[in-house]
Amino acid sequence: MLLIQYLNDDGERRVGILDGDAVAPLAGYASTLELARVAVRQGKGIAALAEAAAGADKASYEALASAGRVLPPLDHPDPAHCHVTGTGLTHLGSADARDAMHRKIAGDVETLSDSMKMFRLGVEGGKPAGERPGVQPEWFYKGDGDSVRASGQALEMPAFALDGGEEPEIAGLYLIGEDGQPWRLGFALGNEFSDHVTERQNYLYLAHSKLRQCGVGPALLVGELPEHVEGVSRVVRQDGTVRWQKPFVSGERNMSHSIANLEYHHFKYGLFQRPGDVHIHFFGTATLSFADEIRVEPGEIFEIEAPVFGPPLRNPLASVPSNFTTVKTL
Repeated sequence: MLLIQYLNDDGERRVGILDGDAVAPLAGYASTLELARVAVRQGKGIAALAEAAAGADKASYEALASAGRVLPPLDHPDPAHCHVTGTGLTHLGSADARDAMHRKIAGDVETLSDSMKMFRLGVEGGKPAGERPGVQPEWFYKGDGDSVRASGQALEMPAFALDGGEEPEIAGLYLIGEDGQPWRLGFALGNEFSDHVTERQNYLYLAHSKLRQCGVGPALLVGELPEHVEGVSRVVRQDGTVRWQKPFVSGERNMSHSIANLEYHHFKYGLFQRPGDVHIHFFGTATLSFADEIRVEPGEIFEIEAPVFGPPLRNPLASVPSNFTTVKTL
């Protein structure tokens, strides 16, 4: 099942089931968060609640998208209670890239860079047997709910940035129950937008490079993530021609960590078990236009598509000034 959030003709928030181009609004629910809260309270699955509430009237997804009325698939009325985070060095990539990476990490561990050491740890211990936790992944913080952009909205590159590049990923979407229990609602396409030039200067600049906006959606895939997900990432010029494109793969078959292991090492912290909060957690990628020496220009469009998630995630790149001046003393 695919769910989207959107604004109806009267500008009111709605959540609906997406089937092809048809969107069936759910009676009694104005948001995915409301639906998830009821599901937790009643001990029912989101899909069952959504099916029971689906109305007969239908809206057109393309009409909603063209009007700019599609929202991120999960948000919180107080953006400070939405945590946006992620993990890296988790994906094995294509068969060729996988073989090359295994050859690269096969030698003496002391000769490897810190990144390759981290990747090797994941390959060796990211998918533990049973329920015990595996090795910790790389982890980073991106921002709160104010950093999330819906499909169609621009991803803003601040004036101090050295680059604005896409990272085609899958994100897990979560709600923390009133008892502190994390509940996964499902998964969504994501563009974990980053500054790769800053990161390449020194890996210790990773934290700076990740403090950017991100694209999420348009649809929430309810249920489990398929073990193998295939998609395409593109950079599209303003005239609609494709400047760059490359397939990407995700799902546990293509990862060095299990989803459960990534979730454990995120939600083990008490800060991320705060009742009522929502989380958007990116799972990583192995495909970047930056790796092919592409520098995306303002006005060009990032397009990330995978059939299992329905419509593509599209976000133009915009360059914006920084509004910071100086700190004042009280």
